[in-house]
Amino acid sequence: MKNVSWVFWYSLGICGLFVLWGVVSPEHLKTMTSTATAFISTRFGWYYLLIIMVMLAFCIYLIFSRFNQIKLGKDDEKPEFSLVSWFAMLFSAGMGMGLVFWTTAEPISHAFNSSPNAEEGSAQAIKESLQFSFFHWGIHAWAVYALVALVLAYFKFHRGYAGLISATLIPIFGKERMEGILGKIIDTLAVVATVVGVAATLGFGSAQINEGLAFLFHTPSNYGVQLIILVVSTALFIFSAWSGVSKGIKYLSNINMVLGFLLMILLLIVGPTLYILNMFTNSIGGYITNFFNMSFRIAPMDQDSRAWIDSWTIFYWAWWISWSPFVGIFIARISRGRTIKEFMLGVLFVPAIVCFIFFAVFGVSALDLEQQGLAAISDYPMETATFAMLEQYPLGILMSFVTLFVIAIFFITSADSATFVLGMLSTGGSLNPPGSVKVLWGLCLSATAAIIVYFGGTQGLQNVLIIAAFPFSVIVLLMGYSFYRSANAEVTSKQRKRKQKKAS
Repeated sequence: MKNVSWVFWYSLGICGLFVLWGVVSPEHLKTMTSTATAFISTRFGWYYLLIIMVMLAFCIYLIFSRFNQIKLGKDDEKPEFSLVSWFAMLFSAGMGMGLVFWTTAEPISHAFNSSPNAEEGSAQAIKESLQFSFFHWGIHAWAVYALVALVLAYFKFHRGYAGLISATLIPIFGKERMEGILGKIIDTLAVVATVVGVAATLGFGSAQINEGLAFLFHTPSNYGVQLIILVVSTALFIFSAWSGVSKGIKYLSNINMVLGFLLMILLLIVGPTLYILNMFTNSIGGYITNFFNMSFRIAPMDQDSRAWIDSWTIFYWAWWISWSPFVGIFIARISRGRTIKEFMLGVLFVPAIVCFIFFAVFGVSALDLEQQGLAAISDYPMETATFAMLEQYPLGILMSFVTLFVIAIFFITSADSATFVLGMLSTGGSLNPPGSVKVLWGLCLSATAAIIVYFGGTQGLQNVLIIAAFPFSVIVLLMGYSFYRSANAEVTSKQRKRKQKKAS
């Protein structure tokens, strides 16, 4: 295959060994990943909390820093997309299967199954359920994406480097090392982290599609059906990746965004509208008031609280890190020509607000049913929670069909986009990776998702995410430092030149 770098073979080999391990000895794989996850969560939970806050603090600093007028492109370059189009595409980055999956399941779990602080089912637990959902899907998550996207866009469009993670570290390690074995190791880490992050999302998606079909059509709900869903979806997105039907995927993505938004508005109207608005307002206040307490909460003397933090907060922080190369490349691509200040303001806050609104509408609609004793949504599996909630409202069947369609399209479009990003990362930054490379990555994504779901379901997905994100988190921190060194040298040089010009 032309233009294929060694990174492709290294990454594919590692992912292939993981899949083979899962096929030959799934129980051994489950035991080893559980042990590794427990070790990382116990020994390095503090590390995840601190580095995410460091990334967020750095992003906020950049808004007000002397670097804030640097263009993510050439100095005289205009933004490629209008502000409205850019916000719409940031919205599409924020909307996905993960958001559709968790908007109902997470608040219900925090309120009635496993509360972060209060007694399950209490008024305090219900009040905090949305607050912690906002915390997990808010600006902490988008700080990770914003940092990776900013650094990639700066070095690619402003400095003219290759669109690779390793290229962003040239100011620290030098060009020779980044084009050598060290650079290949870094790019391989990025690819493996992306495979695991996207595969986990595909696993969640296949499980929720299965539960939606079971709820609507009484199909069996088991691993075999999920495997069939993965196979059918794989065939569809591999066809798209091979044939380059990019316009069709673009149209489907736009339709999906509109449907998702209409679904949210419809539920807001038929659901407990006033309660949703009140809870949204109250939860925003709680999120802001308890922001730092939630950000640094590690519960060193409370084993139950610590277990909750490990299974929710640490899992989410690892998920965002593992997804950061994929989402970062997408955001970098659509942000060319914007200043660092407007980039950070847009990426940190616009998608976070969208997530808050969706969590408020879906989550509070489910909470209200449980509080009123109309439906025990907390008794349903997480994959079924959204469908169980929609069933209780007017037009519930219609909304369930739309939700199932939205999940299915997000499944296909996310996987299709992922094959492109993986192809790009493993072919030296090529913007047109070969179709055969994208097909192989598509098969690898689905096989990894199938293995993860088989040996552990949701817990298995969480385990592998935390393990994959751990080494890549160091790379993200180095990217931030590399950007600071390069931008500082650039601004200092420009200031020196201006002074010399004035003096002459």
